[in-house]
Amino acid sequence: MTQRIEPALLWTGAAFVESMALVLGDDGRIESVEPATGQGQQWPERAVMPGFVNAHSHVFQRALRGSGERFPDGVGSFWTWRERMYALVSEMDQQRLHDVAVAAYREMRACGMTTVGEFHYLHHIDEARGFEFDQVILDAAAVAGIRIVLLNAYYVSGGIGEPLSEKQQRFDASGHELFWEQMDALAVSVKDQPTAHLGAVIHSIRGGGALTEMAQVAREAQSRGLVLHMHVEEQPAEIASSLEIYGRTPMSILIELAGVGPRFTAVHCTHTAERDMDDFLQAGGTVCLCPLTEANLGDGLANIPFIIRHGGRICLGSDSNARIDMFEEMRLLEYGQRLNAQARGIIHDEHGHMAPLLMQAATVNGAHSLGLPAGVLKPGRLADLASVDLTHTQLANIEPGSLAEALITGCDGSVVADTCIHGVWQHERGP
Repeated sequence: MTQRIEPALLWTGAAFVESMALVLGDDGRIESVEPATGQGQQWPERAVMPGFVNAHSHVFQRALRGSGERFPDGVGSFWTWRERMYALVSEMDQQRLHDVAVAAYREMRACGMTTVGEFHYLHHIDEARGFEFDQVILDAAAVAGIRIVLLNAYYVSGGIGEPLSEKQQRFDASGHELFWEQMDALAVSVKDQPTAHLGAVIHSIRGGGALTEMAQVAREAQSRGLVLHMHVEEQPAEIASSLEIYGRTPMSILIELAGVGPRFTAVHCTHTAERDMDDFLQAGGTVCLCPLTEANLGDGLANIPFIIRHGGRICLGSDSNARIDMFEEMRLLEYGQRLNAQARGIIHDEHGHMAPLLMQAATVNGAHSLGLPAGVLKPGRLADLASVDLTHTQLANIEPGSLAEALITGCDGSVVADTCIHGVWQHERGP
């Protein structure tokens, strides 16, 4: 049935405003946004906004939370963390993966995330290469009630020009032909599920095999109309290896071979050179940043001021899921730059406002990255929403005009009271 909701405040994309109504159709989409009339459901203690879009998750890594945070051998790194991750992979079975994924997806939804882009490369139970874990992820998302874009990963090498190691065998995409056969099977699985979708992944220049293979995956994804994601230049060692073997940076290679355009997302870009980044942005690509994970792993800081100056599109992801909270991702996106520049207000629009750009990164830009008509309150877009409890203690004495900035700088996911996915509401917490 059609729903008419009149909250205290509604996010327009620029600010929270009063006296507006949101009408949801019975097809899971927004029917209209119009002036309030005092009819329908009155929500005087709620602010409604688009649900957050988590564009990059490795959900199995949620099981590592708190693990690998002791350093008896001295300072750790991404590479020492990766060894702990491989140990987890060796222990994973279907039931544990299901339980970990359901818990993580429920945690995402409870803090206002209504969509997750699951960058999925843990495919197999054993050497039989059955791709059993792919369906486990889809089933877990259905149980948790979150919209998912399963970004299925092509992962066939352990390093540039190197075979998969013993620890990486469960990641094996098994070559171009078998990988796309599996994608066909998954397409059948999600065909009649309105909240399950597919995308493709080249894991990285390290994991994607030969350059010809990566180009082939990119062409096939494009021919199928799928979004394509890839880890890019998260670590200096990846760039050094690419320069040594190919004489070029990973980013410059993928711009040529991977058909970079509006459906391509590069994840991290922590150490991308300005010239390469400019070429990537001019081609229409999106950059996905994961501030909490990048901080946890000690990756470094991407050159966000350059991306913004050049009109780049940034989205956000929870990556390792060591902490799941989009308000904190937005906050650290800005605060990391403040620490680096020793200045305030690094991410801002032409009016000097930081909230609109950060909210775009957490909503509509993520939806674009995943190929979904979501993340903005407009007619025809998916009715994937979140409501904020304006009576929450973290929002005491906050004026409506400062609500967006207060959420970003002073709140966590506990202020989210309800989420709505495909027009179906779920109460998350509170009275």
